[in-house]
Amino acid sequence: MKTTEIKPGIFWVGAIDWAVRDFHGYVTPKGTTYNNYLIMDDRVTLVDTVKHDFTHVTLENIKTLTDPSKITDLVINHIEPDHASGIDKIMSLAPDALIHITGKGKKGLDRHFDTSQWKFRIVKTGDTLNTGKFNLLFIETPMLHWPDSMMTYVKEAKLLISQDAFGQHIATSSRFDDEFVECASQAELEDSVVDYYANILMPFGELIKAKITEIQKLGIDIDMIAPDHGVIWRKGPGGIIRKYLDLANGKSSLSVAVIYDTMWHSTELMTIPIMQGIKDEGVDCNVIKLRATPMSAAIKEFWKSRGCLIGSPTLNNILFPTVAEFLTHLRGLRPKNRMIGAFGSYGWGGGAVREAYEEFKRMKLEIFEPGSQVLYKPSHEDNIACYDFGRNFARKIKEYHAKFM
Repeated sequence: MKTTEIKPGIFWVGAIDWAVRDFHGYVTPKGTTYNNYLIMDDRVTLVDTVKHDFTHVTLENIKTLTDPSKITDLVINHIEPDHASGIDKIMSLAPDALIHITGKGKKGLDRHFDTSQWKFRIVKTGDTLNTGKFNLLFIETPMLHWPDSMMTYVKEAKLLISQDAFGQHIATSSRFDDEFVECASQAELEDSVVDYYANILMPFGELIKAKITEIQKLGIDIDMIAPDHGVIWRKGPGGIIRKYLDLANGKSSLSVAVIYDTMWHSTELMTIPIMQGIKDEGVDCNVIKLRATPMSAAIKEFWKSRGCLIGSPTLNNILFPTVAEFLTHLRGLRPKNRMIGAFGSYGWGGGAVREAYEEFKRMKLEIFEPGSQVLYKPSHEDNIACYDFGRNFARKIKEYHAKFM
């Protein structure tokens, strides 16, 4: 891809990764982009680098605008390798560039590179950089989503370079949100936002709300948001900010995600009357089999729904491995404002449903009890009980969901 001028004098010089499908365990069926930005001014300033595999791409893009040796300043908003692992190649071409980075970011870079010959300026919220006609304002955003994270606001361009916040994992030739919607759809873009938030930023809802409030108190005027992944928000960036506030507040649809796995189909058979009971109570339902679904897709469906039922057969007196993995992954994301229950089948001793409820308590979610269990294969009576279980859960979900309206 060639460079794109996103604001007068400010260029996207990043790379598109059409092929990546595993992003540190997060499945990316649409690939991703590594966005970074070159400010052509009296002081030529590069904001972020890219993943090391694509450093040659960003360098070729930069060369269409200037000799990389002319870079005087390098802003590192985030040291995660998909944004900073190309820094050594950049610095080899611009050895006199001054690196602007948070204190924790500097400590992190020191663990990955020999930084002894590099020049650093440690910055914090409120610090600025004048490049000539532009003034850059640095805003620390610790734990969004790493300790070193920050954003960079270009005052004269009304541009917020937002690091990982407001991103999406989409490989696309469209650089802007309105371009993407024109060739794809608004629904696809919004789904990618939710997918990204659920799998990466879910634990940080309270921090997100606090940081948005802090940015608003700074009184900065934003008419474009440029994240480090996906499309750039130029058509009403206030919309994506409101979307993030909704996500941070745990907004969801009135629906239930039934997430399960099965060994000899008994647990799978239980999902049919459970789903029907939920639907007959007027609540939408989505059924997800874990071994047939990427973990990140199951996490997204969990987050989109107000309620979730977890189904697991008992194997060796505990949860089926894929279900245990899902719940461990979910616990690390620290979900809130969701109701959850469990069901499953067993052959002799049982144990999976009990262990699921122990996990729910660790997560401090709203718990629906008791769970539903069947011995071996569901009988006619078991199917009726499963139907009632689903319907009763849907009734409770409607009551619980009303608290958030």
